[in-house]
Amino acid sequence: MSMESTFTKEIIQDIRDLLESKQEDKLLERIGPIHAADLAMVVNELSIEEAKLLFEFVDAVKASEILVNMDEDDRDELVESFTAHELASYFIENLESDDAADVLGVLSDEKTEEVISHLDDVDHASDIVDLLQYKEGTAGSIMAKELVKVQENWTVSTTVREMRKQAENVENIYTIYVTDENDLLLGRLSLRRLLNTAVKTQISDIYKPGLEVVKTYTDVETVANKMKKYDFVAMPVVDEIGRLVGRITIDDVVDVITEEAEKDYQLASGISQNVDYSDNVWMLTRARLPWLLLGLLGGIFGAQIIGLYEADLRLYPEMAFFIPLIAAMGGNVGVQSSAIIVQGLASESFLSLEIFPKLKKEFMVALVNGLVCSIIILGYNLIFSESMNMSITVSIALLCVILFAGLFGTFIPLVLNKYKIDPALATGPFITTVNDILGLLIYFAIGRMMYA
Repeated sequence: MSMESTFTKEIIQDIRDLLESKQEDKLLERIGPIHAADLAMVVNELSIEEAKLLFEFVDAVKASEILVNMDEDDRDELVESFTAHELASYFIENLESDDAADVLGVLSDEKTEEVISHLDDVDHASDIVDLLQYKEGTAGSIMAKELVKVQENWTVSTTVREMRKQAENVENIYTIYVTDENDLLLGRLSLRRLLNTAVKTQISDIYKPGLEVVKTYTDVETVANKMKKYDFVAMPVVDEIGRLVGRITIDDVVDVITEEAEKDYQLASGISQNVDYSDNVWMLTRARLPWLLLGLLGGIFGAQIIGLYEADLRLYPEMAFFIPLIAAMGGNVGVQSSAIIVQGLASESFLSLEIFPKLKKEFMVALVNGLVCSIIILGYNLIFSESMNMSITVSIALLCVILFAGLFGTFIPLVLNKYKIDPALATGPFITTVNDILGLLIYFAIGRMMYA
């Protein structure tokens, strides 16, 4: 058992005991030094009643930090249990607009409107309403409206005064954005240069024009890749005509990268929906069963192929010994090839998405790997098998299967990506099953030619 899990269990038990006895002072003393992210792990394990009681003893700022760090499913369930007034006054008022929109996104439209109506800060409420309009999975859906922006026609003294007002609502100031009077984004301003410039100087004389941006409708994966590529901690978001409407910070991008990695891993493992172990049996079954049925269907086809060559197996039963080897090698090579392509597509590291050059390169890789494996299996058979035909058949079949599987594993994710289908599908049971079936066909076809 890890130290972290032991620590969490101890904290959970302590907190439960203190909540049960309602010892507020001791409870606050116990959780005071603990970071909100660690407390969120604890709250994930509490019942809704225990969690609500804990929030009664914690100040609103820390409570809101705990809430946004919770597991999404546990948080959604907990949020549903609060009244609109409780959500507004205790959480939403203290959250940045993007986090507030995430929390409210699970509620019905009626309850969301009720929560918004209880907010005292009209600007904050307006920002949240704006964010709720954006489609999930876009830059607009994860951006925050809180930022610091200045106008190009302001002087340094005016800029400093206005920045002080704006900074009250911004937790972390990564970049100072420069706009015109119509909020069109022009560039960014260096804080160092601002502080070292005469107070009557206009911002237009000292700001740096041009800035990498994303549109509100840009896919979140593209945003994550851009921020990674340019090493940004924050990226401005503009609307269709270039007006600055928000910013995306690195913590939001880390969440996106984590979610995408989990989704791709599940797809590669043959799980078609985003689930975790805490979901009910029906949800887990529904996510996993389709791919198991695909594997079952592949196994039936494989059995049919073996049946077609039953006469050959009766004449040369030694061929049956290498059926598992051929099937396994084809599946492994296909998954390796597709995994490399999917990784490149996900990170946008390909300079070109042309298919032919990648197939050519994979052919050379598969040829080298196939020759090495074929020579090894040929040597094995020459030592342990008395049939020269068998030795040559297995070696040639293995080489052909590896070549085919490598090309197939490269081709499929590229085609899926071209047609806007998640290429991670290609790294899972689909590739393995198809390569198993076609690998057997290649093996028996070569065997029939060799023994003819």
